[in-house]
Amino acid sequence: MTITQGQLRGREKNGVRSFLGVPYAEPPFGALRFAAPQPASGWEGVREALEYGPTAPKPGYLPPTDALLPEVFVDGQDCLNLNVWTPEGADGLPVLVWIHGGAFVNGSGAISIYDGSAFARDGVVCVTINYRLGVDGFGLIPGAPPNRGSLDQIAALTWVRDNVAGFGGDPAQVTIAGESAGAMSVATLLALPPANGLFSRAVLQSGAGHHVLTPTTAAEVINEVASRLGVDATVEALGSVPVDDLIRVQADLGAEIAARPDPTRWREITVNGMAFEPVVDGQLLTARPIDLIAAGASRDVEVLVGTNSDEHAFFLVPSGVSSMVDASLLRGALSLLGTDVEQIVGTYATELPGATPGELMIAALSDWFFRIPAMRLAETRSALGADTYVYEFAWDSPRFDGRLGACHALEIAFTFDNLDDPNSIPMAGDHAPQALADGMHRAWVDFVRTGRPGWPAYGADRTVMRFDVESGPVPDPGRPARELWSGVR
Repeated sequence: MTITQGQLRGREKNGVRSFLGVPYAEPPFGALRFAAPQPASGWEGVREALEYGPTAPKPGYLPPTDALLPEVFVDGQDCLNLNVWTPEGADGLPVLVWIHGGAFVNGSGAISIYDGSAFARDGVVCVTINYRLGVDGFGLIPGAPPNRGSLDQIAALTWVRDNVAGFGGDPAQVTIAGESAGAMSVATLLALPPANGLFSRAVLQSGAGHHVLTPTTAAEVINEVASRLGVDATVEALGSVPVDDLIRVQADLGAEIAARPDPTRWREITVNGMAFEPVVDGQLLTARPIDLIAAGASRDVEVLVGTNSDEHAFFLVPSGVSSMVDASLLRGALSLLGTDVEQIVGTYATELPGATPGELMIAALSDWFFRIPAMRLAETRSALGADTYVYEFAWDSPRFDGRLGACHALEIAFTFDNLDDPNSIPMAGDHAPQALADGMHRAWVDFVRTGRPGWPAYGADRTVMRFDVESGPVPDPGRPARELWSGVR
């Protein structure tokens, strides 16, 4: 295989060729620390592309999350790399570029559930990417270009445009997709002018266009990180700190904000839950993605967006928090969400008769954090006449005696058709329904190929495709809760 940088040697299995750990930008260290990504250098001879490349520096997940979400650590500085799966003999096929989640501080494109073999089997060239995380990717450092993680994603998409034809892909048929922080990254890319023309379709799984930081909050975060390290908040000073120390401090700060939320200091992080996110810096990102999309950004891009029914069960059930929530704690948590607490509780109690306070908290937070932003994206685009398709993943995991429900990240193995991957079992169990994976994966493939996943676009009847053991379109599910957040979220 020959690309712009040189020759690659991959491997072939069952008619699918894979090329792993291919650099798309120079290692972001040394003189390039906190700099915009630079195109990767070429090489002499044939480069082996048989193993995943280095992953971006990150702290890793803490218990109990680490038992549910797989994580991969590969040492090395050449972390701005990507992976490609393509069918043998491919030519002019549509392309899917996957942007991983992980709250903008964890994750990588090397996670086995993201193996793109099933997409390649079904006629789609699949690419997964790494990008810089935490302070390196999203810290607002004076003198450094802001939103470097987003710039990395644009650099990866530029590489795809310039090289994917060699893998049998069509650079004019690129779909970007992601889950959680990856979906929020997709929404950000929809809003960024430098990304225009690099993709024609987008898939957002459990993330949309509301989650960003203001410059004021982002400056507070980086100043606190620097203070704890005993250095100035500058490129030179932070660049002199050992990477492990920087990662430790950013992780400690994020955990402390989550444990002791202070709205007067941490503002939107108190409810967003992430100390590092894309920043409305006024240069690259001039407003919230949802507002730029409402103004017409990426109007010509076809979009598939959706969420899982019980997103926040992932965050509250394994930790035991949901079982400890009483009426007082429920009202205290929901008081941060910007509308009348009793109205929130009353609406969800009516929708979920007999629900415990913990279950009401899961429902309300799932909507505020995930479902309502997805609905707003669909509504906004529908008003512009832009094709948008909405789904809900509703299959309940058997884990934690069924209390995990259709939680955050559960759908990924279904959309990638990778239920047989051992890393899917901690969340989905040993006997997840393959028929559901068949249906979801086919819808994703159809969308990547045609822009039509198989159900009507979101419009006046607010059609949502509900994926479960029995799947089908549903008109305006969860209407009372959706109306509750009107004008608030």
